Amino acid sequence: MATPESRTESAITPEVVEQHGLSPEEYERVLHALGREPNLVELGIFSVMWSEHCSYKSSRIHLKKLPTEAPWVICGPGENAGVVDIGDGQAAIFKMESHNHPSYIEPYQGAATGVGGILRDVFTMGARPVANLNALRFGRPDHPKMKHLVQGVVAGIGGYGNCVGVPTVAGETNFHPAYDGNILVNAMTVGVADADKIFYSAATGVGNPIVYVGSKTGRDGIHGATMASADFGEDAEEKRPTVQVGDPFTEKLLIEACLELMATDAIVAIQDMGAAGLTSSSVEMATNGKAGIRLDMNKVPCREEGMTPYEMMLSESQERMLMVLKPGKEAMAEEIFRKWELDFAVIGEVTDTRHMVLEFEGEVVCDIPLGPLAADAPLYDRPAMSREDYRAWAGVQPLETAPGSTDLGADLLKLVASPDLASRRWIAEQYDSQVGADTLQTGGDAGVVRVHGTRKALAMTTDCTPRYCHADPYEGGKQAIAEAYRNLCAVGARPLAVTNCLNFANPQRPEIMAQFTGCLDGMGDACRALDFPIVSGNVSLYNESKATGGGSAILPTPAIGGVGLLEDYGAMARIGFAAEGDAILLVGEEARHLGQSLWLRVVHGSEAGEAPPVDLAQERARGEFVRRLIGEGLATAVHDVSDGGLLVALAEMALAGNIGCSLDALGGPAAAFGEDQGRYVVTTGQPDRVEAAGIPVRRIGTVGGDSVAGVPLTDLRAAHESFFREWMEA
Repeated sequence: MATPESRTESAITPEVVEQHGLSPEEYERVLHALGREPNLVELGIFSVMWSEHCSYKSSRIHLKKLPTEAPWVICGPGENAGVVDIGDGQAAIFKMESHNHPSYIEPYQGAATGVGGILRDVFTMGARPVANLNALRFGRPDHPKMKHLVQGVVAGIGGYGNCVGVPTVAGETNFHPAYDGNILVNAMTVGVADADKIFYSAATGVGNPIVYVGSKTGRDGIHGATMASADFGEDAEEKRPTVQVGDPFTEKLLIEACLELMATDAIVAIQDMGAAGLTSSSVEMATNGKAGIRLDMNKVPCREEGMTPYEMMLSESQERMLMVLKPGKEAMAEEIFRKWELDFAVIGEVTDTRHMVLEFEGEVVCDIPLGPLAADAPLYDRPAMSREDYRAWAGVQPLETAPGSTDLGADLLKLVASPDLASRRWIAEQYDSQVGADTLQTGGDAGVVRVHGTRKALAMTTDCTPRYCHADPYEGGKQAIAEAYRNLCAVGARPLAVTNCLNFANPQRPEIMAQFTGCLDGMGDACRALDFPIVSGNVSLYNESKATGGGSAILPTPAIGGVGLLEDYGAMARIGFAAEGDAILLVGEEARHLGQSLWLRVVHGSEAGEAPPVDLAQERARGEFVRRLIGEGLATAVHDVSDGGLLVALAEMALAGNIGCSLDALGGPAAAFGEDQGRYVVTTGQPDRVEAAGIPVRRIGTVGGDSVAGVPLTDLRAAHESFFREWMEA
């Protein structure tokens, strides 16, 4: 076979290889795979497919340890999104992904295209998206760049989601100095489809046409996947051209056109063009179908003059899809996409060669065997510190003597006004949470969206406590899963499955791999104990920055997206106190654990102590107990106890219901602000009917009045609403 030529021919020097993010050893693997030197097109394709973002080369061996199966799981990891059965011939399809580096460089477009990409992952599989969520981590509010980043990210999420017509119903936003130089923007989408009409990505049928649909290809986002697989240096601003530009109005058209075509029998396989664009979509389709692929690059719709095959293959221009159609269906498909004013082009065909072959102006410009690109990509078992060595490295000081408090009410006011607990109203008001008219709840423990035309509803949440994960990766990983489980139980939903976004720093550092493996071990144990499998996810590594002076790694942040099912949304529980005179019950023991608590950090400026341990058997038993109370109509309000402890949970319930409460003696700071796990606050008008065999439940107070722990609701609300308002007006 003749060596492929390229009209963008360039000498492949060690410098060029390094610029493409490949190590010398990896380049040797390229030479071995091809049996010759690659040209620039081929080098670029290896570069993006072997990037951490696409190949998971540092994480694949560890991801295999996670539980991914259950009787209700239709499709686990490996496709565009996970699929679970929700009964009545319907399925929920969901996924979470990161857009961290682009959002730091260009916050509006980085966040917007993160939303666009995760929407495509879901509707690619045949689902109509019904809800968006997000998990955001920012640095210190007084960092000179942080307000700009927060404003841009929130505007980008709202601008894209609102325009495309999918409600944003839940999420979380945290602040910590560890994110000063590398913020995290994780986006999640949930969709609903008919269970017998799920679409997959395996390209099959030799000779079947390969079709490109959506927007034209431009030069935006070239090498975005490679950029997302490296540390930030001082040149972060120079990487702005690697950030994609989104168009939510085109995405809306693309959703409708794809769903219309999916109602026919024309599609064999479908894949969105996400990270690495046309390269990853075509490679994944051919690999999953154990086939080959041939593309004519002259037929790729381009919006810029003189684009080379290298640029076309590596562009991450948004709102594009790749399909394999049944022969003879091209004209019908083209008519649908033209009706929606979208590009449509037959650009190639499925082959039996197991090679990717690209042709341009009559010449072969790329010929790569698919095995080395995907299934046989580099795989690293990187060294990790032992748990003991990690504890020494992390340097978390023991909390030998817990500090006291002279005024619990004053501490409560300080906590609810802090960046981590302050009202997110400023953020939420920029998101359309009601579009589609099926949103039942936002702002509680979980967002809840009705399954259109039924009595069912999907509950959804995003959760993680990075400070726990830093102090003890194993317990932090367990807690992230357990809190998602609790939040779903707290609205009355049966937890079904998990998606995740595993955000960590440089995996070539043994302490970071200790964080990664520890968190995954904890997550895996929690998922097995709670029967809460992981069906999709994303790994985002190299989240650290040299631009902040001396290097800065994020806290380990395995963000968890949980989805659960309410069989009848009429039974849904809310967090707001509902009626004067209701009994307030604490499910779980009185708190004793102040280590790593927000109270310790906000009030005393300390991040000392052990992360709170998680008893998974108790989590399951108490979650099932709370769901039973809700299902029997005994619970008038429910809230899980998490950041800030019991007193903050009560304050949040009082503010949500605009009713205060009187409490029994709370004891000291540990009882008020300790973050012991596996606990809920439940209110009921029928406390005598609450039977709790084996579950610790005790009455701690009564709903009523206009204060919490002696603090007037007016003062609590003023403190709670102050942070974002004052920060954004400054």
